[in-house]
Amino acid sequence: MTGFARVAGEAEWGSWAWEAKSVNGRGLDVRVNYPPGFEALERAIKTAAPKFFKRGSLQVALRIDLASGADSATINNALLDALAAAVEKRTGTALSGDVFASLMNVKGVVEPGASSLRDLAGDEAITTVLISAGENALQALQAERQREGGVLAELLEGLVAGMEAHWREAGELAASQPALLKERLTKQLDELDPDGRVDKDRMAAEIALSAAKADVREELDRLSAHFASARELLAGGSPVGRKLDFLAQELNREANTLCSKSISLDLTNAGLGLKGLIDQFKEQAANVE
Repeated sequence: MTGFARVAGEAEWGSWAWEAKSVNGRGLDVRVNYPPGFEALERAIKTAAPKFFKRGSLQVALRIDLASGADSATINNALLDALAAAVEKRTGTALSGDVFASLMNVKGVVEPGASSLRDLAGDEAITTVLISAGENALQALQAERQREGGVLAELLEGLVAGMEAHWREAGELAASQPALLKERLTKQLDELDPDGRVDKDRMAAEIALSAAKADVREELDRLSAHFASARELLAGGSPVGRKLDFLAQELNREANTLCSKSISLDLTNAGLGLKGLIDQFKEQAANVE
């Protein structure tokens, strides 16, 4: 099931934003992208994800923008001035650009800003806030997927109703199977045995055997039971994706048997129409958690 959610916030050290999106998947696969040093967030998000989802491929990403100047370096001017004076006194000449650059590399002259990303990652309070926000993003994604799930449920209900229409048509056509079969066999026998030498009792037995093989009432009964199961699953809520996928396979099995037993074009067409809707049902069931 697809979905997208974004949760953002601000603090004195900067701003952050979690983005979470999902696509279809047979199992639950969670991938987390985060700034360097925030490995603890990955563990927390992967631990929290199963609370909200059973299936799907999730991409969860955190972006942090530090406040202006928060990550800038500071220069120890007193130390730099002392070093420059010492060099000038020693050489007796003004500092050149190369010498000045060398002094900037002296330890203590340039100090990193206190609010670097790695400093933030080491702050337990900030990490706790970001973890909570990440879980909020997962919850928002869950709500979005549930909204899509409502739309999918209506679509699947419509497909079940369409399958039932073909099923009812097949049931009406199936009632004429024995008569059509008798007519077909009698015509073939008349062509092969114009003198009427075949025993009538033997002929009746053959017709009865063929009619039994062409009987589709069991397939129609099982299809009806599967339709009822589909509605129960749709009404029961998630997670039902795998059950719906298995049910689609069973529906397709019965529809195939129905078509193979058909001796009329109309019944075959009804079976093919049923199979087309089953394929759509199976495709949409893959989107359900």
